[in-house]
Amino acid sequence: MININLDNAFKDGVNSLKTEINLAKEALIKLQQGTGKGNNFIGWVTLPNEIDTATFDNIESTAKKIRKESDAVVIIGIGGSYLGARAVIDALTPAFNKQGPEIIYAGHHLDADYYVGLLEYLKTKKWSIVVISKSGTTTEPALAFRILRKLHIEQFGIKEANNRTVAITDEKKGALLKVANQNNIKTFSIPDNVGGRYSVFTPVGLLPIAIAGIDIRALIKGAVSGLNDYSKATDTNAAILYAAARNKLYNDGKKIEMVINYHPQLSYLTEWWKQLYGESEGKENKGIFVSGATFTTDLHSLGQYIQQGERHLFETLIKVETSSSPICAKEEPENIDGLNYLAGMDMHEINKTASMATLLAHTKGGVPNIILSIEKIDAFNIGKLIYFFELACGISGYILDVNPFDQPGVEDYKVNMFALLGKPGYESQRAALEKLL
Repeated sequence: MININLDNAFKDGVNSLKTEINLAKEALIKLQQGTGKGNNFIGWVTLPNEIDTATFDNIESTAKKIRKESDAVVIIGIGGSYLGARAVIDALTPAFNKQGPEIIYAGHHLDADYYVGLLEYLKTKKWSIVVISKSGTTTEPALAFRILRKLHIEQFGIKEANNRTVAITDEKKGALLKVANQNNIKTFSIPDNVGGRYSVFTPVGLLPIAIAGIDIRALIKGAVSGLNDYSKATDTNAAILYAAARNKLYNDGKKIEMVINYHPQLSYLTEWWKQLYGESEGKENKGIFVSGATFTTDLHSLGQYIQQGERHLFETLIKVETSSSPICAKEEPENIDGLNYLAGMDMHEINKTASMATLLAHTKGGVPNIILSIEKIDAFNIGKLIYFFELACGISGYILDVNPFDQPGVEDYKVNMFALLGKPGYESQRAALEKLL
């Protein structure tokens, strides 16, 4: 269960949200009935219930093969094509002494130094590629795939390189599908009715997650639990309350939302969340600016501003109730550092106390706080949290009266880049842009 606490966000708690809760309930019904904006991209709403045994078996057997034959696996993708998988992998694999192949990410930027170093590093590895792209022509992943595939073929020969590559792409068309079909590369399909940032529970997320050795069935079991728990249009539905609360705060002048965690392994969950909400709601000159931080680390850089800067932000705290890794400091006879008062206290409890101390300080300083509590960090709870955020995002976008499932603004920079790089067909745009530079 994901518990939501709004007592530190509004003076009257849930009672402050009557109008927004009614709007959120209407939005949920629109999502479920497919009557809202962008309704051709809502396949994710029921997706967790629709993954069959054959799909699990196919993904797991492919992952097992890759794990067996690889020292490293390069996941090529950008945005929703890698953020969801990375969020889960970082959350659920040990920071140290990882088991199985090293997971490396590419195609999510255009930095030359990174690729020079990566190519050199891979020359001594038995490595595989998972390339994720709906079209196969998005510049960052397509360029990365071209560069990495060249080394792959040089190192292993084309037949073995093809055997060590998996493409996750459109079922019927696109450049990546054409390359895969021409080279007998194994493919998985991206559903037409699921956008990239909502694709964690498709092969886009599930295959890399399974390669990392994570139990994808437990992850989906959590998502199904979320679907069941948050599918009812009631005043106590946590997804409805979260969507209602953030829109109430937005209308009250809180234009920035910071998602806060106290566990560094959740940092990429925040990055995934930022894309999910930023790309879904930031349009038509509307929307909350999304940000995030990992405390207590970022308290030593952002804490001063949060406490006493402009009062235009609110925080959403992801609170983890229990830890499976107890550790505590021992009492020292000399007590030079003055920490004997913490001796014998579990570090997770100290961390939780730090979170409550910070919450009290920030709310006193005029920063509303929404608390979302999960039991622990495991596949089930992370799966449930991801579905919760997806559903709440769709609801929130409909309250805002935008299409939460498109991203027309993203195309602007792409068109400019194509023109300035000299892509055929963009000659007139290039001339116009060069006059502005």
